[in-house]
Parts: sequence; structure tokens; C-alpha cells
Amino acid sequence: MEARSRVLGAEHPDTLTSMANLASTYWNQGRWTEAEKLEVHVMEARSRVLGAEHPDTLTSMGNLASTYRNQGRWTEAEKLDVQVMEARSRVLGAEHPDTLTSMANLASTYWNQGRWTEAEKLDVQVMEASSRVLGAEHPDTLTSMANLASTYRNQGRWTEAEKLDVQVMEARSRVLGVEHPDTLKSMSSLASTYRNQGHWTEAEKLDVQVMEAGSRVLGAEHPDTLTSMGNLASTYRNRDDGQSREAGCSSHGGKE
Repeated sequence: MEARSRVLGAEHPDTLTSMANLASTYWNQGRWTEAEKLEVHVMEARSRVLGAEHPDTLTSMGNLASTYRNQGRWTEAEKLDVQVMEARSRVLGAEHPDTLTSMANLASTYWNQGRWTEAEKLDVQVMEASSRVLGAEHPDTLTSMANLASTYRNQGRWTEAEKLDVQVMEARSRVLGVEHPDTLKSMSSLASTYRNQGHWTEAEKLDVQVMEAGSRVLGAEHPDTLTSMGNLASTYRNRDDGQSREAGCSSHGGKE
């Protein structure tokens, strides 16, 4: 980044790309302030150099929105998410994969605020369009199904959530393999749906599978493995005392 800035200039597209990459590294470490500072600079510079609706400018806006989302700054995230979604819809079309990604990001912002109706509306649109454009078992389509299931789960709509959870788990198992991390996440989500309905035997079976596979694939002390251990403990505890406690498995979120 520093070398490109000296040689090419502070607002050269390659310099801005390297700044965006550094921001992404900060983002993945949870260093939100440092990531935000770079992302704001990249977004403003790209807007000046490339134009407000250039794909790279919109990507930088989406990344900044994601940083705001991870800090719980919902109003700022929502404002950018809406801008990106509307611009991509105009420039790329309503069913372009990038437009669908921006719709999913806005749905995530609504989801994190408990605005279930608005999140659901977008989740359904993304899932249906993704299925048409990318195919029913494309990873992005399955993610959109998982997101809609999560929205149903948070509304207590267990039957609808379970139906989607099962579809996602079975498809990911076929496409990605039984022990792929994404497959394990979908198994964990289905276990959560079972747990919230008091279906302890079904939840336990999946929780054990996720924990054992996670330990093999990711390692015994990986955060996801530890989460799966906690979920299994919750299933045992609730099975024994007869009370339903949610162990929380959401698919929404993530950096663009």
C-alpha cells in the first residue's frame, strides 16, 4: 500500500485496491476502527475517481456497511446498504448476483435490528431470484435459504424454518460433503430448530455429529467446535429439565 502510494499516487486504482485489502485484513481481526478509516478513504476516493455507481465504488460502500454492521451501527449500515442495493439494481439489474448480495446484506441489517418482516421480504426475493439465476443448489442459493430459515426461527415459525433447514443441510451434504464447515453450520441450525420445539432426540443426534466432525475437521479448540459443544450441552440440559432454551445459530451476516 505504501509503495503504491509513493509510486502511483494516493488515489490510483491499484493503491486503493491495496488499501481495501489491508482494510479487509483489519476487518478479519475485528479491528473495526482501523478498517473503517481505510474503507471510508477508499469509498470516497473511488467515488471521485471512478464515479459514485462504479462497481468498485459500490463494493467499497458494501464493505464499509459491513464494518458498521459489525459495530452495531445499524442506521449507518442501512443507509449504505440501501444505496448499494438501489445502484446495483439500476446498473447491473435486479437479479444480478451482486445485486442479490447487496439485498442479502440489507436483510442482514434488518435482521440484526429484529425487523423480521422487512428482512423476510428481502430474504424471499434473494432466495427465489438466486434459485432462478444460479440454480437451486448453488452455494449462494443455499445461504439465502439458510438466512430465510433463520428469520423464520427468530419469529418462532418452526415448521417453515425446519423445512428450509432440512433442504439446506441435505443439499450442502450432497454438494459440499457431510463434513464441510457450511454443512456443519446447516446441521447446527436444524438442531437449533429442533431444540426450540423440544425435539431433544433429533437435536442431540445432530449436535453430536456436528461436534465430532468439527473436532476432526477444524480442531478440538476451534471456536465453531466449542460452540457445537455448548449447543450439545444445552440440549442435554434442556432435555433433562424439560425447558426450551435457544442456543442461537444465525446465518446472517458476513463481509461482502
